Amino acid sequence: QVQLVESGGGLVQAGGSLRLSCAASGRTSSTYTMAWFRQAPGKEREFVAAISWNGGMPSYADSVKGRFTLSRDNAKTTVYLQMNSLKPEDTAVYYCAASDRRNPATDDYNYWGQGTQVTVSS
Repeated sequence: QVQLVESGGGLVQAGGSLRLSCAASGRTSSTYTMAWFRQAPGKEREFVAAISWNGGMPSYADSVKGRFTLSRDNAKTTVYLQMNSLKPEDTAVYYCAASDRRNPATDDYNYWGQGTQVTVSS
């Protein structure tokens, strides 16, 4: 089993920044890809960004490209989502997820965190 614990959410004004962290523990060696998803009220969960533990460039949803940066610290088995130039439409619960696959689809993510709320005020 793999446990994922998110932190760093909160309330910020539009144009501000937040950094989310996702600490993975347990059988992290079984995971290949780490990702962030988000779900706004009344909307479906959507992909935000993903990165592999083994290198390669992160991938991003078009809606966050140029504003969000995903990075990892393998020694700490932690991934970070730096969110800049935040917009009210970024308001959502942000979830960390882990998959044992390369380029996984949403359904291929085996483990999920509990989520952290991000609220951007206008």
